[in-house]
Amino acid sequence: MTEIRQANIEDAALIHDLAHAIWYPTYENILSKKQIDFMLDKMYSVEVLSTAIQNNTAFHLLYEEKNAVGFIGIVPKGELLRIEKIYLLPSTQGKGYGKQLIDYAAQEAKKLGLDTLELNVNRSNNAYQFYLKQGFEVIQEVDIPYYEFTLDDYVMRKKLD
Repeated sequence: MTEIRQANIEDAALIHDLAHAIWYPTYENILSKKQIDFMLDKMYSVEVLSTAIQNNTAFHLLYEEKNAVGFIGIVPKGELLRIEKIYLLPSTQGKGYGKQLIDYAAQEAKKLGLDTLELNVNRSNNAYQFYLKQGFEVIQEVDIPYYEFTLDDYVMRKKLD
């Protein structure tokens, strides 16, 4: 049994811990350890997450039984809802939880009167195929300078019914 609930500032440390458990196996064959370490520090420190939660990013945690196994970070942007972050522990992938998080984001978008989901995914990330199956389409290929690194992403969108 799963449950999705909105995170609060007290959950920043939990999201930090999940990100560290997820990022290494997810990106070890895509990014250098140096880049993974750097990005985790820049994007997933407890301080950065706390600020994001206080500002405009709504984080939601997915629980399997009583254990947090993933999260999604969403933020309205114009006429669409951006999925800024969506991650699951590798041991829980393939259980339909990613689809649950996408469906949850779609429900949140509709509550806000928005009809499109948007996200970025690394062009070498296996999640790209998952997003295609969920109805996302590539609208742009981007190379985003990020400090000394470059993020090689697809920007993908899904129109909601």
